[in-house]
Order: sequence, then C-alpha cells, then structure tokens
Amino acid sequence: MSLTLEIVTPEARVYSDTIDTVVIPTLEGEIGILPGHIPLLTQVEHGELRVTKGGVETYVAIGKGFAQIEGDVVSVLAEQAITAAKIDEGVVEAALKRAEEDVKNAPKDGDASEMERLQNAVRFAGVQLALKRRVR
Repeated sequence: MSLTLEIVTPEARVYSDTIDTVVIPTLEGEIGILPGHIPLLTQVEHGELRVTKGGVETYVAIGKGFAQIEGDVVSVLAEQAITAAKIDEGVVEAALKRAEEDVKNAPKDGDASEMERLQNAVRFAGVQLALKRRVR
C-alpha cells in the first residue's frame, strides 16, 4: 500500500507523488502518516516535513497551513514550502536578515497582521536554514 502526497502553496504545487510515509509538523507535535490512516484534518506548523519513498527520505521546509488525510491521500496546503534541494542558503540568509531588520524597525503600535507576516517570514527562513545545514 502507498499514500498519495500533494503539497500546495498559493504560488505552486511544491510536491506531488506516491510515497510510503510522511511526517508532518503540527501544533501538537509531529504526526506520522502511514497507509490506512484514519481521516484527519490538522493545522500544520513551521517545520520540517519528511517524506519516505522506497527507503529514501526527502525533506521539505514547510510554513503554516493545514493537512487533510482522507483515505490514502494526504493534502497539505501551506503558506510556504520548498524542498531541501531547492533551498539556496545565501538567498535565505539575506532574506532572514531583511525580515529580522523589518521586525526590529516595525512600529510597536503598527498593524498586527503585518507583524505576524514578518515573524512568519523569520520563522520560515530559520526552518529553511536549519534544514539545509542539516541535510547537506
């Protein structure tokens, strides 16, 4: 038995394949999904999503979103997602510095949604860097 995994962001389909297992970061911690999993809808948290297919692991840096497991189909809708192979460490480091500077310089009584967007950018950049440095 196998699973079908699809990871989609507002910009693109980041991953779509038939897999053996997937581990998803959620608000309550990581959850592992195997074929035959019960139906589930859960909130995805910034972190590392791990896919196993044929004994080979693939890693995806993932932002906030939702995951739905229905039958043997796993659908992940996330604000951001990128496979480890596509992460450019230099670009991410520059984006992290810009985002940290923007957070530091943001007015304290400014728009709360803008501050949340900036903080999410910092978190996602941190996830990408940690993942890229770990799986070189």
